[in-house]
Amino acid sequence: MKHLIQRPASRRRCTLASSITHILTGGTLLLVGAVASTSAFAQEKATNLDRITVTGSNIPRTNTETPSPVQVVTRQEIDRTGKTTVAEYLQTLTADGSGSIPKTFGNGFAGGGAGISLRGLGAGSTLVLLNGRRMATYGLADDGQKVFTDLSTIPLDAVERVEVLKDGASAIYGSDAIAGVVNIILRSDFQGAILRASYGTSGDGDGNAKKATLTAGTGDLATDGWNAFFSLDVGKTDAIKISDRKNRKWIGTGDTRPWGYGNNAQFLGGAFLSGGTRGGVGPNGSVYDSTGHLVALPGCAGLTTIPGQNDATAQAQGCLWDPNQLYRDLTPEEKYVNVFGRASFAFGEGGEIYTEIGYSKKDTTFSNTPSGVSGGWGYPGGPINANSGDGATVLGPNHPDNPIPGQASRLRYSAWDVGPRVTDNSNEFTRFLVGVKGNWGDWSYDTAYLHSGTDLVNKRTGFLNYDNVRCALANPNCAGGVWRIGDNANLNSQALYDFISPRISARAKSTLDMFDFTVSRSLMDLKGGPLGLAIGTEWRKTSNSLTPQTFTDQGQIIGLGYSAYDGTQNVYAGYVELSAPVLEQLELSGALRYDKYESGEGKATPKLGIKWTPADWIALRASYAEGFRAPNPAENGDGGLAAFSNAADPVRCPGGNPAPGATSDDCGALPVAIITRPNKDLKPEESKSYSVGIVLQPTSTTSLTVDAWQIKRTNEIAQGDTGAAIAAGNVLRDNNLLNGVPGTGSILAVNTAYINAASTRVRGIDTDIRQTFDIGPGQLEMDLQWSHVLKFERTDADVTRDYAGTHGNCDVTNCIGTPKDRINFGTTWRQGPWSVSGVANYISKMENKDFRGPEGSYQFSYFDGTDVTKISSFTTFDLSGRWNITEAFELNASVQNVFDRIAPLDPTTYGGVNYNPLHFSGAIGRYFTVGAKYTFK
Repeated sequence: MKHLIQRPASRRRCTLASSITHILTGGTLLLVGAVASTSAFAQEKATNLDRITVTGSNIPRTNTETPSPVQVVTRQEIDRTGKTTVAEYLQTLTADGSGSIPKTFGNGFAGGGAGISLRGLGAGSTLVLLNGRRMATYGLADDGQKVFTDLSTIPLDAVERVEVLKDGASAIYGSDAIAGVVNIILRSDFQGAILRASYGTSGDGDGNAKKATLTAGTGDLATDGWNAFFSLDVGKTDAIKISDRKNRKWIGTGDTRPWGYGNNAQFLGGAFLSGGTRGGVGPNGSVYDSTGHLVALPGCAGLTTIPGQNDATAQAQGCLWDPNQLYRDLTPEEKYVNVFGRASFAFGEGGEIYTEIGYSKKDTTFSNTPSGVSGGWGYPGGPINANSGDGATVLGPNHPDNPIPGQASRLRYSAWDVGPRVTDNSNEFTRFLVGVKGNWGDWSYDTAYLHSGTDLVNKRTGFLNYDNVRCALANPNCAGGVWRIGDNANLNSQALYDFISPRISARAKSTLDMFDFTVSRSLMDLKGGPLGLAIGTEWRKTSNSLTPQTFTDQGQIIGLGYSAYDGTQNVYAGYVELSAPVLEQLELSGALRYDKYESGEGKATPKLGIKWTPADWIALRASYAEGFRAPNPAENGDGGLAAFSNAADPVRCPGGNPAPGATSDDCGALPVAIITRPNKDLKPEESKSYSVGIVLQPTSTTSLTVDAWQIKRTNEIAQGDTGAAIAAGNVLRDNNLLNGVPGTGSILAVNTAYINAASTRVRGIDTDIRQTFDIGPGQLEMDLQWSHVLKFERTDADVTRDYAGTHGNCDVTNCIGTPKDRINFGTTWRQGPWSVSGVANYISKMENKDFRGPEGSYQFSYFDGTDVTKISSFTTFDLSGRWNITEAFELNASVQNVFDRIAPLDPTTYGGVNYNPLHFSGAIGRYFTVGAKYTFK
């Protein structure tokens, strides 16, 4: 049972935050005073700034260390990991957290997409930029709610570097960047041609990945007055089936009984639970007798893959089987082509006209387990109960497979004969940008128009039509025929399957049109350098639409929730930014942005920064920022959402102990349908972010940065708390009552709406250490990134829960939990034409609780009733090497998860079968990639 816990705010922390705010506010006053010094400005011509821009600012500067913490990832750092896509690499960053969307979650709402979630605040709160400008969001919203940018549309070979602004919110790029900004910077010019090819395969000989890239360019902007280049990236990755890992302990099986678990493990099918009053979704089928207990149909031994099953054991415990091992993919099949092109033309003194064109097409196919014929789900008309009551799926009294003749028997059956549920996503992404930049007197300007869009078609097979299924099972004169099940499924015709399982589809579109204009200049010389000013304005129009899957608007697809949205946003914004090196040792910065939404919401959001450099080798820095995000069309537009999650039942299992008449099967986090309605009265989310850090560079080969940070998000837009909805009785329950007491049946569905939850506060420390040694003829480079989460608190209705170090919050994507520590440690040895790199990736253990503290509940138990108390830590090691045979020809190879570490068993997450998606490389096992690169001069 979830108990509520309140945590008083720390007086010391509040004092610290207040002090930072006062310091930074004082800095803004100094900036204003500097601008107001018009006499000095008029008498003295300011020094021109060197043209260096860093993510988080539009003011050119003379060094890359700003008051805000920015992690710069070079192309070499990406290459040494062996990752072949931008998404795969970014999801290894230590700042990534819960809410991250892996491409392997093929059965999720945003299947086929890949997104990053800085600080665990969700992919929708992380702003992803391409060359400093936005991209159209992925067509499918994560969890049916959070719109995000799909990272898989970016060709890796065109990437020059990635800059991650980690202090949250951005007055420059958009106040909706509550968790931070990821700026993927592509090549700006290129001459010559590079051809790359790679081939990857796992240690089991599957998951083969073939990839080829051609990058070619011509023209020199400085001498020829123009440059044009393109990058073409094509590839195909084969699917890996769960069954392909059946010898990898718990990874390749849903049956975790050999490791001490019971029949209630979430991926073990067919078991009779709660004393035989629920469960029984097996390949043979089972029905309820007149006492409300399940009776198994014959044929279990010939249909299951689990040894020792027969008709007698099926009657006692259900027909245990492992549908995931038979049907589910571990990774989906993927085919893609990515194209990026850029052309630039010089004019006048430093002027440039530029254009960028991007196109991506990706097809993803994911196979999942067969559909059941009963359950609970929802649609705009409300929840549907196909388990019991008038809407129950039944075998008719005269159905030839009904073991209780004359009784309309409620049925539990997994439609293995229909086949797996298969999802095919085909997504096209386009991006067109045209702009001009240059100088006009003392001013530098940059203006551009951007159009970007996605068009996604989602097709599904293997799903069941509710009314047609009930007709074929209960009506002997059904127009589609009579559906024979279990052992007699061989008697069915294809026409029957076409009747009960039609092809269904949905279509999602998103567009982005944006115009921006920015000017910057030096105003005057201060003691530490020139005072820089940037002024910008932006207009953007976004639209997102998703048509519901066929028949889901009528509640007619069994187990498939309704998801649809449609809406448009117009946003007008303006900002001003100042950078003032008031002393040689002291730099102040400030920015103010105002966003106005066409719907009426608007807000001014500031960002302030300070950097003090008392000596060449040390700098102290701090920043404060505010964020603002208006509801998106999925949250307050037209539509709704019906999804699935895990939740505890405080009625059948109060305090973690079975109620009278219940069993241990009723305890722990169990699958339930979550029905969520849009809310027209939602308020915008707001945030306040703080960071304080130190930068040390005691030698030219040693650097250390440590930054403490906090982000507090208020009016958080989220699904209503599942536990609170259950406690309030907003649920649909089955009729397997405990001792006949009303309202005690198993939970089928929970009714919620999008609400403005009180707040989320995340606090942590980031450390980045880099060291280079010259040893003999070679060079050794070492670096370490460490993100430590101190608090991850969510406050709702004056109740605070801390998820740091636990398996919560399971209301967000994948239920992957919130580990306190993530560490990446990399080394590279370079000598002549050779280089060898190794990267160790560490993720700390998690308590298997829904939240921290004595009031938190463990989310699963072993067969003997003892709690599963933790999910173990996980460490992998990746190795790569490069050999430049000639100046033009390079060979490279990599091995991910060199020591073939197996991911810890995780019985709680629903994102992977018995493993946590954070530990994905431990599910795949050792993976080899070989490649070659040829450079044409």
